Parts: sequence; C-alpha cells; structure tokens
Amino acid sequence: MNIEDNSNISEQDIFFDIDCINRFKYLINNLLLTQNQLKEAFADSKKYNKDIETILINDFKIPAKQILCSLSDYFKTPFFSYEKNIKPPAKLFLKTKTEFMKNNLWVPFEQAEKNIKIAINNPKNYQLINSIEAICYEYDIEFYTALKKDILTLIDILEKDTGKDIKNISVVSDKEESEAVKLADEIITEAYNLQASDIHIEPYPEKEKTEIRIRTDGSCRLHKTINSNYRNPLISRIKIMAGLDIAERRKPQDGKIKFKTNQGKNIELRVVTIPTQGGLEDVVLRILPSGDIIPLEDMMFSERNYKKFTQAINKPNGIILVCGPTGSGKTTTLHSALCKINKPDKKIWTAEDPVEITKKGLRQVQVNPKIGFTFAAAMRSFLRADPDVIMVGEMRDKETAKIGIEAALTGHLILSTLHTNNASESIARLLEMGIESFNFADSILIILAQRLAPTLCAACKEKYHPKEKEYINIVKEFGEEDFDNFVDIPYSENFFLYKPVGCGDCAQTGYKGRIAIHELLVGTDKIKRLIKKEAGAEDIRKAAKEDRMTSLRQDGIIKIFKGYCDIKQVKRVSI
Repeated sequence: MNIEDNSNISEQDIFFDIDCINRFKYLINNLLLTQNQLKEAFADSKKYNKDIETILINDFKIPAKQILCSLSDYFKTPFFSYEKNIKPPAKLFLKTKTEFMKNNLWVPFEQAEKNIKIAINNPKNYQLINSIEAICYEYDIEFYTALKKDILTLIDILEKDTGKDIKNISVVSDKEESEAVKLADEIITEAYNLQASDIHIEPYPEKEKTEIRIRTDGSCRLHKTINSNYRNPLISRIKIMAGLDIAERRKPQDGKIKFKTNQGKNIELRVVTIPTQGGLEDVVLRILPSGDIIPLEDMMFSERNYKKFTQAINKPNGIILVCGPTGSGKTTTLHSALCKINKPDKKIWTAEDPVEITKKGLRQVQVNPKIGFTFAAAMRSFLRADPDVIMVGEMRDKETAKIGIEAALTGHLILSTLHTNNASESIARLLEMGIESFNFADSILIILAQRLAPTLCAACKEKYHPKEKEYINIVKEFGEEDFDNFVDIPYSENFFLYKPVGCGDCAQTGYKGRIAIHELLVGTDKIKRLIKKEAGAEDIRKAAKEDRMTSLRQDGIIKIFKGYCDIKQVKRVSI
C-alpha cells in the first residue's frame, strides 16, 4: 500500500464529506488508509449504494476491528463486534418491531437486571436515541458503536429466537407510528427552542383537530394543530416515552421523559395525563430547568433588596422564606442563594419535589410522600446528618414548619418556600398553621415575595414619550407619597417609556423572557415584636414599609422606568 503525505488537507480535498474524514481519521493517522483512498471509498459507497465500512473491509482490506476503533474514537463510545453464541435479549423487545431495528440499525445484545447494552450504527442520531430510550425506559442503557453487518446478524437471531413473529407487532400502522415519533420529537424540540415552560396536548372528539399549545413567558398560545388521525398515536408515543401505561385512559398518570435535542442537549420533561370528556386524554409536559443556575447578581434585585438578601443568606442560622404562586421562580431564587454560599466549609442538604436543578456541593434528596418520605421526614434525617444549611422545597404543613423553626433556633440556616401572595401574608399563614409566635419571631431573617413579569423584547421594543395622564396613572399605581421617596422622576419632555411592538425574535408578541419583581420583608426588631403579638398582616406591612420595603407592584414600576417591562404586565402579575 502506498502511503501518501496527509499533513496538508485542504477544504477542497475533503469536499466529499467532512464528517466522513473525521469518522476515519484514526485510520489515516495510523497509516492504514490515505485521504485519497478514503475519498475513493466514499465515492464507491455512493455509486454502489453500500455503506462505506463494507467498502473499506471488502475492497481496501481494512480489518473490521480497526474500523471499529476509528468509529469508537469518533463517537466516544465503546464498540461491539459480533461473535458466535451471542443471543440478544429478545423478550424485552416484543413491544417494538424488528423492522424498526433494521431500518435504523440498532439492536440489544446483552442484558443484566436493569442494565442493557445496545449496538447502534450511529450513536449521534439523537432522534433515534430518544426513541430507543422511550422503548427501554425501564433500563439503564449503554450504547456501543457497531457495524451494519453485525447489527443485521443479531436482528436475524432475534427474529429466529423469539418463538413468535415480532415483525408486525404494533398498535398503530407503520406510517402512523413513524409520524408519531417524528411529531413528538418535533413538538418537544420546537417548544424547547422557543424557551417554553409547558406543552399542552389538547384533543377534541371525532374528526376535530388536536391543538398543541405552549406556555412561554407565563402565557399560553396556540402553537400548532394536528390531524385527528395522529391524535391517539401521538399520545401513545408520549406515554411510552414517559414510561406510562398506554392502555390506561380512565385515570391520571404522571411520569418523566429524558430527551436529547438535535444539538445533543439533554433535557428532562415532567408528564401528566388527565382523562377528558369523550374518552380522550389531555397531556401536559413541563420542561424542567436545564440545571443552569442564574447568579444572584443577575436576578435584578434592587440595591436595597440585594444587600438585605445577601446579608441574610450569610447568617449562620435563621429562616429565609421565598413566597409566590407556582411558576414564580421561587426554587430558582433559592438555588441562586445556595450557589452563592456553596463553599467547602458549609454542609448543605436539600429536600425537593422534584429535584430540578442540580449542583455539585449540594447533597440533594427527592421526597416521595407515597412511601412516607415527606419534607418533614427528610428534615428530621438531615438534622442527624450534621448540616449547616437546609433547603426544603415547601413549608406546606405545620410539622415541616415546626421542624424548620426549631432547626433555625438550634444553629442552622433554613431556606424554604410558601404559596402565599406577599411577604406579610406569609407570616399570617404560618401563625394560622399553629406555629408558636415567639419561636417564629426569633428565627425569621427575611421573607421574599416574588413574581415574574414578561420582559419587553430587546430587539423590537419602541421608545416613546407618554402623555402626562399615563404618567400620572403610573404614579398613582405606585402611591404618590412613596413615588416621591423611592423614584422621584418628574414628568418632562425628556421622559420616555418603552412599549411592545412584535418581531420574529419574540413571535410577534412584543415580549421575550421574564424579569423578577420582588417584595422583601426583613425581620427587624419591630417586625419581631409584632409577630410575637400576633399582629395582623396590614400592621406588619406598615412596619415593613417603614424599613423601606417596596411592594411587588412598586418594584415592577421601578423596572418599567428602567425600560425592562410595561405597566400592563406588571399589573397582571402583581397585587
């Protein structure tokens, strides 16, 4: 074999396929193949409609093991080479079709308890990976690069050893099954790319089309409609991906999907199915946070709120509460706080339902009330495990709140959430639960109420000079006396606000992304005295205002003047 100098490979030389030369770079680097020979093999594979690996083995006499080494190096996976007496675990795959395996070149070759090994020709085919993981949802999967001939050999063995014909096992037609796979992947990918938080699949009876709605920036909108023929296959596909019973349509089910996008990004979705009128099922998929933690500095706190919040999270003991409705970013804020104090000298435990954001250094636990492992049970265990900081997903009952307060009084920093409207109401809620007011007063550090307001799209928002009446109405919303103390921006010819327009970047809505607005109550001596007296929420609120607490709406209006949002959205999310 004549070996050529391959040190200078131009773009023109590799016009045949940049991916091809990367796959077989190992062969070139180890002088088993030249660039020109690879180009020739590539051309022959196209001419004779054969896979290039077969061409390299038969025509260029490259050992199969060397080709597998090259592919393994490229795909970053181990490789599988067929040997006699290997019998694939056929019984696991009666719910799929060998035709699907043949067409997509994959097959299981080994199983041990809940672990299976799968030979696959292209481990970078993420759509196929998602499909396989949906079929094998009960198992931990390890993928191995394999040659086409070895995969087809194993599939032949699989068909012969099953004892029944599994070629045609399917609950829907080939076309519907294929379209459902594509449609499910397409819907999830599109929603993720549009930064949606939720996907709603809403079927209607008879021949009416199924609506797919997505929630972006807190608002639902129609994304697409699909033909009624694909209604059931799509829902069955989603249920298979989530590990749910496709035959059960009479009661709600919930599960999770691990999904890989076309760009190789791993995401997780929480799935809920709910029976609806006419024997149908709605499906809602929540796209869980990616795990990226927003730095506390980037959470748009006011100067006062940021200072008070960071002082509190650096205290050795006490309680910090973040309150607001579902979807207001409470968990995100708590994780940003934990990230700020996550140092080797602090032992941090978290109890969550579910664990959505993970971070090295935190010891994270997912509670499971079905087996009695509640937030309260988790906290009791944590207190025996030498903690400095405990984050508990929600103080939803007296027992959890009582344990949290006792832990705060005995030298631990406790962070948690409440489903309340504002900071002062949170105090009233805990006292209504039966919490001892003196202990609570002694333990409280801060209570942060939070909402998320849609942000004006930076690409298309329009600067304008409002009429004086509009300015006066905004001042009234803030409170005229408070406006002079906190804002004090006079109306003039140089006074400008921003309004939504709509463009391709924001799907013509005028809004893209969300901004947090805050209300931060500090446990001052006066607040503590009022709590011990079990004062009402309004008295506590007045005392907090004396400590320069701004309300949710006031914080939002300050951000309107900074050009981040508009009064319509601030009024919608605040009270």
